[in-house]
Amino acid sequence: MYSYILDSIQNYNPTVHLPSANPISLQTTRTSTVPCPPQSMVSRENSSDSIVVRRSANYKPTIWHYDCIRSLTSEYVGDSFNMKIANLKGEVTTMLHKALEPLKQLELIDILQRLGLSYHFEDDIRRILSSIYNTNRDYPDMCKKKRLYATALEFRLLRQNRYNVPQEIFKSFTNEKESFKECLCNDTEGMLALYEASFLLLEGENILEEARDFATKHLKDYVKQSKDQNLCAMVNHALELPLHWRMLRLETNWFIDAYRSKKDANPIFLELATLDFNVVQAVHQEELKEVSNWWRSTCIVEKMSFARDRLMANFLWTLGVSFQPEFGYNRKMLTKVNSMITTIDDMYDIHGTLDELELFTNVVERWDVNAMEQLPYYMQICFLNLHNLVNEIVFHTLKEKELNIIRFLHKVWADLCRSYFLEAKWYYNGYTPSLQEYIENAWISISGPVILVHAYVFITNPLTKEALDGLEEYPNMIRWSSTIVRLAGDLGTYVDELERGDVPKSIQCYMNDAGVSEKDARQFISSLISTIWKKINEERLSTTSPFSQIFTEITMNLSRMAQCIYQYGDGHGTEDRETMDQVLALLVHPITLPKDQYA
Repeated sequence: MYSYILDSIQNYNPTVHLPSANPISLQTTRTSTVPCPPQSMVSRENSSDSIVVRRSANYKPTIWHYDCIRSLTSEYVGDSFNMKIANLKGEVTTMLHKALEPLKQLELIDILQRLGLSYHFEDDIRRILSSIYNTNRDYPDMCKKKRLYATALEFRLLRQNRYNVPQEIFKSFTNEKESFKECLCNDTEGMLALYEASFLLLEGENILEEARDFATKHLKDYVKQSKDQNLCAMVNHALELPLHWRMLRLETNWFIDAYRSKKDANPIFLELATLDFNVVQAVHQEELKEVSNWWRSTCIVEKMSFARDRLMANFLWTLGVSFQPEFGYNRKMLTKVNSMITTIDDMYDIHGTLDELELFTNVVERWDVNAMEQLPYYMQICFLNLHNLVNEIVFHTLKEKELNIIRFLHKVWADLCRSYFLEAKWYYNGYTPSLQEYIENAWISISGPVILVHAYVFITNPLTKEALDGLEEYPNMIRWSSTIVRLAGDLGTYVDELERGDVPKSIQCYMNDAGVSEKDARQFISSLISTIWKKINEERLSTTSPFSQIFTEITMNLSRMAQCIYQYGDGHGTEDRETMDQVLALLVHPITLPKDQYA
């Protein structure tokens, strides 16, 4: 039903579809009335010969002020904690080596992943999974001897690590009608494992589609019975959002507490997870303080007061993309990139006139500091900050990786501004695009390509011109991830943006296309997200992928972060609800254990 939309993204050619800055006219047959924002969202500025009418989104000031960020401290700093972690890691490594039974090995790996510790044991995990995969080459026959829980856990962990295990692994659990056997519903742990495994499905894998529906139905029934409080909490958590779609760092924070309540919790795992979380949190705090100095120096908050001051949210996005300590430069620079994206987005969405935005788009396309003299003052502040940031990144990359990347970074920012400008023209012309037309532009305007191309530059070593050339057309992994970010964002921000009178987003476009209700349109957009995840899963398993496993995970993590930040609404624009709780959990409050654990 919607394959044409996905095909249009897959076959997208930015040189064909991205609009040029000229002309500003829009020839269409699909029109609607020109939007009229509420009076409370309109401001008027006197110029020499006219009154300029500007919109305002009435964004609230940040709750995370500079002094607040600078005051963040942690006691989990110093050699004593690092030595304790090193000793505990040694004990865990010994456990991994002593575990010989495959199911026990898989359970240890699963716990380490969910506790946020697997990055310390990548070699051991790779060795174990490789051995399990090679031992069980004939999967359908081998799994006839296993129970559902073991089969599903093995399937999920192997697929997570790019082993293409066939869906037929689950055929032994189906009847002659190829439906899952009803007797399985009594095995709640198995059903939960099946449910989580089903989200790693590829297009056309009907057994896994059936597995998801079957497991979802019976898990919902189990929750109603509420027999085991701990297991019920795990099931509710999974039904809210599957593990495969969750932001890793928040999942770690949640699972440490959930694991602590288990009777058979391993105290060494629990202590290591808690200490590691707190020590890494201290690293993140210092990075955030450093970036807050840069943000203050830009003067954007004072000079562009219409824009969202959301440094903390922008840093939170980078934790969702890569939390590991070795990616500190990636986090700091992506926070700067994200902050400029937020500023420029607000400039196009709510403040700039169409004439001003055309000028700004032209200046970015030319990438000429001299040309910015034609811009209004607030745009000069914006462009020079962008120019300085890109040059900082280019210089660092030239110095450290001996490659000049200015052309590549200039292109992604120019593409972004052109996509923003097209949306501004839609707004000023009162135009509602078709869903296909909207998505063809919107996966660019959500800024995913900008974020991911920069991330690729930051984490890839050695960095080659040939590899960057391959990024210019935005490979499928970048396109699919960016599309999920856009659709998840639309689901979360739809109500607020409708009240502001913004350009129509995917929900409105589909309502207009199909003549359906908002509820039906939301269900359709959610189904698109599920379908695109199948494509991401397929790209992840591809043996011809040009991307490292690290970058592949980063692209997936961007999608996960979007589904996290927009799960309960506009978590990027509104800081004082769920986003505040997430910041407190990840960047302010350490996780505690009984004092005797640290003796």
